[in-house]
Amino acid sequence: MNKNPVAHISDDGRKHNLYDHLIGTAHISRKFAAEFGCGGWGYLAGLWHDLGKYSPEFQKYIRSAGGIDAHIEGIKGRVDHSTAGGFYAVETFKSMGRVFAYIIAGHHAGLPDWESDKSGMASLEQRLRPEKKKLLESARSISIPNDILEQSLPSEKPPKKSLEPASELALSLWVRMLFSCLVDADFLDSEAFFEPERAAVRGAYPLIEKLLSMFDDYMIGKLKEAPNTDVNRIRKRILDQCRVKASEQPGIYTLTVPTGGGKTLSSMSFALNHAVKYHKNRIIYVIPYTSIIEQTANEFRKIFADAVIEHHSNLDTEKESARSRLACENWDAPIIVTTSVQFFESLFASRTSRCRKLHNIINSVVILDEAQLLPPDFLNPILKAITELKQNYGVTFVFSTATQPALSPHKTSDFNFEGLPETGEIVEDTDKLHNELKRVDVRVIDDLDTPQPWEDIARRLREHDSVLCIVNRRDDARTLWELMPEGTFHLSALMCGAHRSEKIAEIKKLLKSGQPVRVISTQLVEAGVDLDFPVVYRALAGLDSIAQAAGRCNREGSLVNREGLPVKGLTYVFTPPSKIPAGHLRQTAEIGCRLLKDEKADPLAPERFETFFREFYWIRGSRLDEKNIIDLLKNDPEFHVSFREAAGKFKLIDDTAYAPVIVCYPNDKLISLLKLKGEQPDRWLKRRLQRYVVNLPRRVHEQLVSSRAIYEIHPGIFIQGHSALYHEKLGFCPDKSIVYEPDELIC
Repeated sequence: MNKNPVAHISDDGRKHNLYDHLIGTAHISRKFAAEFGCGGWGYLAGLWHDLGKYSPEFQKYIRSAGGIDAHIEGIKGRVDHSTAGGFYAVETFKSMGRVFAYIIAGHHAGLPDWESDKSGMASLEQRLRPEKKKLLESARSISIPNDILEQSLPSEKPPKKSLEPASELALSLWVRMLFSCLVDADFLDSEAFFEPERAAVRGAYPLIEKLLSMFDDYMIGKLKEAPNTDVNRIRKRILDQCRVKASEQPGIYTLTVPTGGGKTLSSMSFALNHAVKYHKNRIIYVIPYTSIIEQTANEFRKIFADAVIEHHSNLDTEKESARSRLACENWDAPIIVTTSVQFFESLFASRTSRCRKLHNIINSVVILDEAQLLPPDFLNPILKAITELKQNYGVTFVFSTATQPALSPHKTSDFNFEGLPETGEIVEDTDKLHNELKRVDVRVIDDLDTPQPWEDIARRLREHDSVLCIVNRRDDARTLWELMPEGTFHLSALMCGAHRSEKIAEIKKLLKSGQPVRVISTQLVEAGVDLDFPVVYRALAGLDSIAQAAGRCNREGSLVNREGLPVKGLTYVFTPPSKIPAGHLRQTAEIGCRLLKDEKADPLAPERFETFFREFYWIRGSRLDEKNIIDLLKNDPEFHVSFREAAGKFKLIDDTAYAPVIVCYPNDKLISLLKLKGEQPDRWLKRRLQRYVVNLPRRVHEQLVSSRAIYEIHPGIFIQGHSALYHEKLGFCPDKSIVYEPDELIC
């Protein structure tokens, strides 16, 4: 046992030599960290991460337990093997060793806080107490090879620009990137031992140059088939400008194109050409809503086949391959399509599973689609992270939207918004482009100070054969839908992802065939869902939301009058009878209301959004970092950082306000999923269930649990109790919890 320490033992008895695992992990980690000039740091983290496995206690335990999970900490009876390496780093390098201590001590449990009331004994300060040195001494009782222990502090310095005082997140992001390099290297080296056939499936993707060639071929065919219309000629011009601009230096760019101008493919053209010229590793396409991510991924998949990886909670696992599932773990594919939640929460995460992929963001092109939807409560830390990634990790960003947020620095006597100091616009003359692609007139119903009864709105909607009405609240959508004729579609987040996808596909099919279609929806259709109605109604909201709603109107510019001449679509804005939800939705609506009252100005002109967002950010002020994330992660000479507390607070979706329930849509699919009742569902089954989940306000969720309308089949997994709760057109209806179908009354 002393001569041949092992790191892992497989279920069939094969032994993974500990020395080999440390060297193997160190080499992989060095390769990853070399991407940002810190290969030596990555190597040393890998070399020392499992020093504690040299202890007799661990060797005895691993030989008795064996198996793929035996080396994971945090379960009763398992041996702490990660503290020893962190302790040795601090003993060897003093305060600088704390960088390694964070990474090594957290490589199973996640990056710790230095100290906090919530962390308790899990904080790094507590794990480095003098009495913990016995863990290191135990490891040393077995002769550890000198080439493992005798190492110098790496000569590479942290990214130089990161040391400037203005870059508050420099230290924490650097440590998190090194952490990502280590945990991914550890996983990959372990996987090669435990599951060599799984490891063999990884990688082997086409080079970016090949993807660019595939894209160019696709666009040549697409342009040949496209009708010779004004809109398509403008789209071609935007595409050409993106291709030319791609040769400019890496940095932060804006792509300001009105809805329907072809942003998705044009931004991909920029990204591919830029990646080829500057040898970028991959393209990451970040989308705000899961309701539109499938649409974008499918469009890219037509071009790039399985080089495209979707990573989001609403993924249809039946479309996954073994390789795509693996790529979701660490984003090693050339094209990643993911959500804002997944991307930004990972940048501020502490858990190993979330941080593992971060090093693959380095030297990439990141497209932020619908950039106006960056969450205001976390805007300042997000912008600082973006600036740091651009300056020191070779990331080029593209902010793509029709309604560009005002992110340039802005300072007044009582407001200092640092924003993004250096950005470049990709398209030429955005004002001219707006006028050329203007296909909609925005009109206000009566005056915005007078609420319109739902009955009056329903009457107006019935006058149109095809019309879309977007409201602010789920209950508003249902109330209005119930006043509409049979056949009207309803869309809201009370419908599970699978249900919404099917209804949106049905609506698109009807629109394409020219058949009448009326839709009542919440704002989930506003960002990127390519619907095209002749008339749109929008309940009062922020100017950005009104512009996005208008983007679902006359999208292709195909409306003509009786003489065959082109005419504009109409978007009507009205004040609803219900209150607009409190918080930033109400704030933006109030600003939008004031701006819409200026009848002389074009409400959708680019400069109007500059005014709108500046006023919105000024109102929020310090609440652009609502949870004080920057203070928790800012640079500290003693490396006192609160990684875990910041990660816990950086939640773009407040999971304390909502709770999930698996719904019966459709019944036959759910019946097959119910087979999990006899066993704890695995990770992949849980992911599959995401397509059948509806999130309910926690108060409503608790009431339904109390009445047994929904029930818990496994810890944290709740399921619909009877079929009446889920309506085929409305989705989940909590008020039907006391109504049972006749079959359910039979014993």
